Formats: sequence, C-alpha cells, structure tokens
Amino acid sequence: MRKLCAFASILTIATVAIFFTACNNESETKPEATTPVDSAKLIVERGQYLANHVAVCIDCHSKRDITKFSLPVIAGTEGAGGITFGAGDGVPGEVTPPNITPAALKDWGDDEIAKAMTMGINKKGDTLFPMMPYHNYSRLAKDDIYAIIAYLRTLKPIDSTTPPRKLMITPAQYGPLTQTDLTKNVRPDTTDMVKYGEYVITMAACGECHTPRTPQGPDFSKAYAGGFVFKTPFFNVGVANITPDSTTGIGNWTEAAFVEKFRTNSSAEVVNKNPGKENSIMPWSMYGKMNDTDLKAIYAFLRTVPSVKNKVEKYPK
Repeated sequence: MRKLCAFASILTIATVAIFFTACNNESETKPEATTPVDSAKLIVERGQYLANHVAVCIDCHSKRDITKFSLPVIAGTEGAGGITFGAGDGVPGEVTPPNITPAALKDWGDDEIAKAMTMGINKKGDTLFPMMPYHNYSRLAKDDIYAIIAYLRTLKPIDSTTPPRKLMITPAQYGPLTQTDLTKNVRPDTTDMVKYGEYVITMAACGECHTPRTPQGPDFSKAYAGGFVFKTPFFNVGVANITPDSTTGIGNWTEAAFVEKFRTNSSAEVVNKNPGKENSIMPWSMYGKMNDTDLKAIYAFLRTVPSVKNKVEKYPK
C-alpha cells in the first residue's frame, strides 16, 4: 500500500476526485476519494478496468487457453508473459510479450514503464517491436497510462521469463518511434461520443487487427476493413470488416446488436466451449466486459469511418 500511496501523492485529492468523476462511464455513482488511500484505490480500479477490458494488456501478457473460445487468459498467469507470436500472426520472426508483474518490473520506475508503453523504448534502451501498440498508447491521457501502471504494481508477482525475440528485421525498419508529451493528451468527454469513441478504439487498438496488412505495413486507406488471416496450428480465422459497409461490414448492425455481440461472445456459456477449428483470436472474454458507454462510443465512431466493401471469409481453409 505504501507504493500506491506514494503514487497517489503526485495528485491532489481534489484532482483525483474530479478525474474519476469525469471519466466514470458506469451507470452507478462511485464515491469520491476522501483520503490518499481512497485516491490510490480509485486509480488502481481504473487501471484494472483499462488493462483487462480496453487496452487488454493482460490478454497479450498472459498465457491463453487454446481449448476455449477466444483463447481466454489462464487464471494465475496474469501478466506473467504471453504466448509467442510468429509468421501466422503477421510477425516477421517470433515475439513473446514479456512478464509485466511486479517480479519483472520491481526495478522499473513508473516513468520508465510509461516510456515503454508510449514510446516503445524499454529500460535498457531497446526498441520494442510495434506489436506492442505504443503508437496508440502515445495518444492516451497521462492519467490513464499511469492508472494502468498503478494496477500492474498490484498484480501477483510471478517469477518467469519469456524467450528473446527473433526478428528478421531491425528496429530501424519498425517505422518512426513516437515522441509524445502525455500532459497534452486529452480524454474527450462522453458528451461527444464519436470523439470519445475514437479515444477508446485507439486504446483498444482495434485497428491493429482490423486494418488490412500489406508487406509494407497496414493499409490505412482501408482502415477497419479487415481481411488479415491469423493462421494458428489449430485454426485459421479471418479478421472481420467493421466499417459501415452494409453488405460486407457492420452497416446493418444496430447499436444494441453491436453491444449484444460483445456480451454474448464473452458469456461463460460461449467462452467455455471448445469451438475446434471455428475459434477466434479476438479476446472477446476481455473486451466483452467493457462497459456500455465505451462499447457504444466505439460503435458511434465506427459509423463515421469510410465504408469499405471487403468480404472476409471467416474461417478460410
């Protein structure tokens, strides 16, 4: 608790109370912070929500159960290091998300973790492969980045290591690094659901999977049009077109249908099934617990992106 209080001390209690009142998207009213301990608790709760259901840091940095729908996180491995991504995931080599529990981050300062998250530079000065969406995180409000960090500090320490990356390209070929001043980033108010939705979808990095890929990188002229095929040893799955196209995208989906898709695909009944070759890389079990406001905001934003006709075969041979 000493670490959490130390972190909370960089903010005034009034500032924390205003922040969490403004960004609270739940239907119920949360109590305002009245002490440094309460302030720290609210920060960690925000970070827990973001790391598990929006930014889904825990999804990549944990082991996943390949026998269940959407490969949910295996309980007890949260943050201990993920599964290895390779050619079938669009990686030019092999990359394994590392351990981010306190056992691995005990010598990292908060600013060092923030630099890795938003600039792609780790404590040793190495450039991270951009499968870690630091280009997206560089656009987030400082409060949200540090809330995630505060939550990571509370994870169960797990002493584990992951294999070193093996890439066929050099860091210079990753593309330009991000340079950002987090204090200038603004979390839009929920009164503008399109702008707020753009913020949420950026944090969720939906475009990383749902934008078509070329040998030169993502084709942003067809953003969110899907088409990339993940090829695992157990199944192949095509990434859906989520543009407003009415025949190949989600143009005919209502807001209610969009939210319900997340709720259904994250239900225990669906997740605990073994779908065999008809599985999904999409971490429904985590995104599906996103609150209604955030899901509705994503839907509102997606209605504004250019419509792209791109029919995707869901389970190609």
